Amino acid sequence: MSLSRSPSPRPGGGWSSPGLTNPYATVSGRSSPTKTYGVNGGANTVTWESAKAKSNGVNGYPSFSTQGKGFFNKHMRSLSASLPRFNIGAEKSYAEKEKLGRGRWMPREGTKLAKLRILILKTSRKAKIRFLIVTAFILMTILFYMTPLHYWWRRSKIFGGGKKFVIILAANQGGGVMEWKGPREWAIERDSVKNKKRYTNRWGYDLEIVDMSTKKRYAHEWRESWEKVDTIRNCLRKYPDAEWFWWMDLNTFIMEPSYSLQSHVFNDLAKNTYRDINEYNPLNISHPFPSDHLDPEARSPVGDGKASSINLIVPQDCGGFNLGSFFIKRSAWTDRLLDVWWDPVGYEQKHMEWEHKEQDALEFLYINQPWIRPHTAFIPQRKINSFPEGACSENGNDTRIHYSEKERDFVVNMAGCEWGRDCWGEMYNFRELSNYLNRTLWERFKEDLVAVIWFKITGQKIRI
Repeated sequence: MSLSRSPSPRPGGGWSSPGLTNPYATVSGRSSPTKTYGVNGGANTVTWESAKAKSNGVNGYPSFSTQGKGFFNKHMRSLSASLPRFNIGAEKSYAEKEKLGRGRWMPREGTKLAKLRILILKTSRKAKIRFLIVTAFILMTILFYMTPLHYWWRRSKIFGGGKKFVIILAANQGGGVMEWKGPREWAIERDSVKNKKRYTNRWGYDLEIVDMSTKKRYAHEWRESWEKVDTIRNCLRKYPDAEWFWWMDLNTFIMEPSYSLQSHVFNDLAKNTYRDINEYNPLNISHPFPSDHLDPEARSPVGDGKASSINLIVPQDCGGFNLGSFFIKRSAWTDRLLDVWWDPVGYEQKHMEWEHKEQDALEFLYINQPWIRPHTAFIPQRKINSFPEGACSENGNDTRIHYSEKERDFVVNMAGCEWGRDCWGEMYNFRELSNYLNRTLWERFKEDLVAVIWFKITGQKIRI
């Protein structure tokens, strides 16, 4: 039988296989042997088919194996069992090598990956689709809150509307015109600024931190604390897309960061405010304005009655207007008010009588200027400006003024704490209370269940 192989490199032609060629047989070297051949005197017989199979097994895989009895040899089987196995088929023939599944990685039977693969194959298509939907929803939620995406989402005009609001925080980083701050004052400022930053990042608002340290252009006439009027005008120019500006003093603290301004105040502005000051009138201001020459809107106790005409929202404490936390809206009316409010002529004439400076100046304008009343609204103090028990306490605890933990008031203002009270102590206590009231479910589980059980078992209090 003729072979289709290349010519033999041996002189004279023919193929020779060591151990297979019988030296006593007469062969031409050009035909494959078909008989059995004896080796070592004919004691053993080797067929061509068995030799071919053996050659395939030797050439198919290298025959390297370590002969050591050390650590590698001892653990080689456990290490190799964890490696991926490729499906090469049960037989080693040339025909099996061309099968479609050859070379593909398949999990080893009995392993966790194999069980998982079987479970996936057995799962219905509808269940797979549901699982993918739930997984995609969880991943999107994580990405939404772990990235700045939620900030820009809530800033957008369509979805959140946070771009319409700017919080103006009056910081005092240099210590003021007369004195420098100590460690407690620095701690108050740090906590207050951090509190406002977290709130604005959560709801997509802008935060303007104003340095009230050394205003040279006011110092010559001792006009400190009047800067808020000029600061508001600067913010109106700096944030042209904003509609409402919320002024907050440094001693304020947002107790409920889960309340947005939209849901807490502005979504129902007519319900959350009142236009008639007679509902709560600690200054006993005559209202409406007693003049017959005014138009009906100016003589009405509620102006035109429309929420859209409100441009200034002010809370009142036991002594009158309180500007530690108030809202002002961008409008032509606001520009006019700020110009009159900042007028140096009025300041020069009345500043000796105005103990609370710009606050008393606004009260004077409200009493004497009829055009201001129709666009001014008042908000219950505990809505945006609750007091601690030490403030306005001459008549005891007032439910209209003082903070209520049970009703979860929005903001607390430590007004007047620098006059005989501990500002840092109050700030620290309210900060810890806010953290406690706004714990996550996991924090409540650890503190209300795990820590309590541990205390009953060991008698030791722990903070997890």
